[in-house]
Amino acid sequence: MNKVPDLSTPPTAEQRPHSYTRHGVTIDDPWAWLRDENYPDVQDEDVLAYLKAENEYFEAATAPHKALTDQLFEEMKGRIKEDDSSVPIKDGDWLYWWEFKTGTQYRDWYRKPAAGGDGALIYSENAEAEGKEYYRLGAFADSPDGKLLATLVDDDGSERFKLVVRDLATGQDSAAVSKVGIGNPVWTNDSKGLVFTEVNDQWRSYRAQYHRIGDDPAKAVTLYEEKDDIAFSVGAARSTDDSLIFISTGNNSSNEVRFVPANDPTSPLTLITPRRPDIQYEADAAHGKLWILTNDRHVNFRVATADPAPPGEWAELIAGSDRTYLRGITSHRDHLLITSRVDGLDQLQLRDYASGSQERVPFDEASYSASFAGNPEYAPGSYRLGYSSMVTPQTVYDYHPADKRLEVRKVQEIPSGYDPSLYAPERLTVAARDGASVPVSVLRRRDFAKDGSGKLFVYGYGAYGFAMPPSFSTSRLSLVDRGFAFPIAHIRGGDDLGYQWFLDGKLKKRTNTFNDFVDVTRGLIAAGYAKEGRVAAQGGSAGGELMGAIVNQAGELYGAVVADVPFVDVLNTMLDDTLPLTPGEWTEWGNPIEDEDAFHLIRSYSPYDNVAAKPYPPMLITGGLTDPRVTYWEPAKWTARLRATKTDDNLLLMKMNMGAGHGGKSGRWNALYEVAEAYSFIITQLGE
Repeated sequence: MNKVPDLSTPPTAEQRPHSYTRHGVTIDDPWAWLRDENYPDVQDEDVLAYLKAENEYFEAATAPHKALTDQLFEEMKGRIKEDDSSVPIKDGDWLYWWEFKTGTQYRDWYRKPAAGGDGALIYSENAEAEGKEYYRLGAFADSPDGKLLATLVDDDGSERFKLVVRDLATGQDSAAVSKVGIGNPVWTNDSKGLVFTEVNDQWRSYRAQYHRIGDDPAKAVTLYEEKDDIAFSVGAARSTDDSLIFISTGNNSSNEVRFVPANDPTSPLTLITPRRPDIQYEADAAHGKLWILTNDRHVNFRVATADPAPPGEWAELIAGSDRTYLRGITSHRDHLLITSRVDGLDQLQLRDYASGSQERVPFDEASYSASFAGNPEYAPGSYRLGYSSMVTPQTVYDYHPADKRLEVRKVQEIPSGYDPSLYAPERLTVAARDGASVPVSVLRRRDFAKDGSGKLFVYGYGAYGFAMPPSFSTSRLSLVDRGFAFPIAHIRGGDDLGYQWFLDGKLKKRTNTFNDFVDVTRGLIAAGYAKEGRVAAQGGSAGGELMGAIVNQAGELYGAVVADVPFVDVLNTMLDDTLPLTPGEWTEWGNPIEDEDAFHLIRSYSPYDNVAAKPYPPMLITGGLTDPRVTYWEPAKWTARLRATKTDDNLLLMKMNMGAGHGGKSGRWNALYEVAEAYSFIITQLGE
C-alpha cells in the first residue's frame, strides 16, 4: 500500500537566500530557486521533488472527497452529448464539420461535397492523440482547391506547434514545415503555398514565412520579421474576399498592418499606416477597398475605408461613439458585418454597402452573448452566428438577410435534462468604492432566497480587454443546483462596457480591477446573496492574479478560492525581459525596469510580494509545468510563500500538471474532471 502523506504537515519549500535591488529597493526572494535555470527543460531534482510533494499532498487531501468529485464529474458529463457534431460549414465546393464519438476525448473532422455526396473522415484528433499525454489541434486550414489540409499541433502544452500539410487524397502528411509554428496558416490562392508564423526561443511570434508546397521547409521565404520591437508579435490572416494576405505586428496597445496579393505572396509588402503608440487598427478587403476598424479618433473605435493605393488615406464611414463600442468588422460581398457592444450587450449588424443602412440581428433576452462565427465564404446566402445566455444553451443560427429571418440550426442538447424555468438570470450593478457602476450577471435558482442563507461563487478575469460574456455553461449548474448563486463580475480591465472600461483597469489604474471584484462581493453580501465567508471565488491566469490580490486585500470575505495558472509573481516577471511574454506585457502592466513609478505600483499589488502574516481562506492553486504564458514557478513560489507566512490552518493545495500547459489537461473529459475537482474543493470548504 502506498504511504499517504500526513495532512498535518504539508510540503515546505526550503528558503534559500536571494535578493536583488531595483530603484534603490532591495527585494528578498527566498524561493527564487524554484525557477529551473534550464527552463523550459525542467530537470532540477530539488524543484521536481517539491512539485511532486505538492501533487502528492493534493491527492491525499482530496482523496476523502473523491466520491463527490466523481459525482460532480458524472453530473457534468451527463449534460454533455457524447456523440455530438457541429453544423456543417460551406467553404468552396465542400461542407466541413466535426464529430465527437461516444467515449472519445477529441474531435474527428469530416467533409462532403456541397453539391451532394457521402461524407469522409479527413482528420482524426483521436488517432493523432493516441499515446500522448497532451494533444491540442491549434489550426485546421484547407487549401482553396480542397486537396490539401494544413494543421498545427501541440503535443506537450508548450504552445509551439508542429505545422504539417496532409494530402487529402492519400492521407499522407508532409515533413514538418515548422516545429515552432503558431497562429493560423494562410493559403495562397493557387493552393501551392502557405504563409505561417513562428515563435523564437523566447516564445515570441516574430516572423511570417512563406513555404511553397513540395519545397524543402528550410527554403521558406521570410516575408516579414519583427526586429524593431521585441514586444511586438506577428500574425497572418486572409481577407474575406481572398484578394489579400495581411501580415500584422503589434502588442496589446498598438500595431501596424501590411498586405500582399494572395496570388503573389513574395511580392513587396504594402504598409497600410505606420505604428503609433496606443493606436490600433485592423483591416479587411472587399470591392477593391480596405475596410478599417481603428481607435485613432475615438476610444470606442470607428470604421473607415481606404483605397489599397495609397492605403494610408482613410475616409470615415462610421464615427466613433461614446455609447457604441465597435469591436469587429468583416467585409463580405453583400454586407459589412459589424460586431459591437452597447451598454455591455452584444450587437450584430449588417450594413448595406450602397445605401449605408444597417440592420440589427434581433434577440429577445435582456442579457446574452452573440457573435458571428463560421462564415469563411465571401458571398454566403446567409450568415452563421452563435448565441447563448446564462439560461439559454448554446444555439447556432443562420441569419437570412433577404427576409430578415433567424433560422435555428442547432441547440445544445443536454442529455440528462435541463429545465430553464428553474433558473433566474439577473443583471444588476454594484457601486465600486470610487463610484463606478460595475455590471454583474447572476445565475441562480428561482427558489434561491436572498436572506443571507445561500452561497456565492463569484467569477472574474479583468485584463487585456477581454470581456466575460453572460453565456451558458452546463458545468456551473452543479453549483447552482447545490444552493449557489453564480455571479460573473464584469470588472474593469475587461472591455465589457467599452474600451475605456479596459483602460480604466490597466497600468496606473490596475488596482481598480481588484477593488471592483471585492466591492462586487461586498455588494452581493449586502444584498442578501450570502454571508461573509460563504463566498467562493475563481479566476485563471490574469484572473489568478486577481484571486491573489483579493485574498491579500479582503481574504475574510471568502470561504474558498481557486486560482488557476495564476499570474502572481508580477514584479519579478515584469522585471525579466528574457521571459516569453514580458516585453509585450509592459503596455498592460507597466515597465518596472525603466519606470520607477511602475515598479512601486506593481510591487504594491503583486500577490506574491504582498503575502502577509495573517489568515487566508482555503485555496486551490493550479499550474502547468510546460506553460509558456504563466511559468510554473509563479504558482509554486506563491504556494511556498503562503505556506511559510499565513497564520491559519486552512487548507492550501497546489496541483501542478506535469505534462500540460496553460489550459490544463487536454481532452474534453480530462479537462472536465479538473472542473469537478475545483467544484468539489469549493463545496467541501464552504460546507452545507
